[in-house]
Amino acid sequence: METVVFLISAAVILSGALGVILSNNPVHSALFMVQTLFGVAVLFVLLEATFLAAIQVIVYAGAIVILFVFVITLLGVDRAEDLRVEPISGQRPLAVVLGVSIFGIILTVLIAAVGSPTVIQEANIPIGDAADNTKLLGETLFSKQVFSVELTALLLTVAVVGAVVLSTRPKGLLISTLEEQGDDVLDDDLEETGKE
Repeated sequence: METVVFLISAAVILSGALGVILSNNPVHSALFMVQTLFGVAVLFVLLEATFLAAIQVIVYAGAIVILFVFVITLLGVDRAEDLRVEPISGQRPLAVVLGVSIFGIILTVLIAAVGSPTVIQEANIPIGDAADNTKLLGETLFSKQVFSVELTALLLTVAVVGAVVLSTRPKGLLISTLEEQGDDVLDDDLEETGKE
């Protein structure tokens, strides 16, 4: 049964990851990311890490991705762009080289985790009871690391406020001011050409 759940979850994760990469619409990519995160949460449940599964769904799928969708739609980057125009020359070949390099590193880590003749297998060491881990994590987060947790919350709030401020366009005030400045500059230019 575990193998079947793992295979279905792996298929959901891989199809979601491919959707994130191949989708032309950023909002659809964010929704495919939600699919991937739910698949990872199922894998956490399969590994009996229920706290991590809940965090995966609540924090990542429920908050972070919704924040992504909010910012994407607010900034209007879901409009179509011409993909043939390369803003930085050499960007695509460099991206291919970096992608292949990262894939090689991940493949090396996976081979090392499974165990090979060159690396000692240490990935499957038991870590203890899940209830103890959750209790210890909660105590650490809300006693020793409470400042870091609050600072992260403040940083996310400032990021959302900054995104809203950057995305709002001033309405009539800036346009009328620019028109007045344009008329003043035109009057100054006419006065200077008349003096010559």
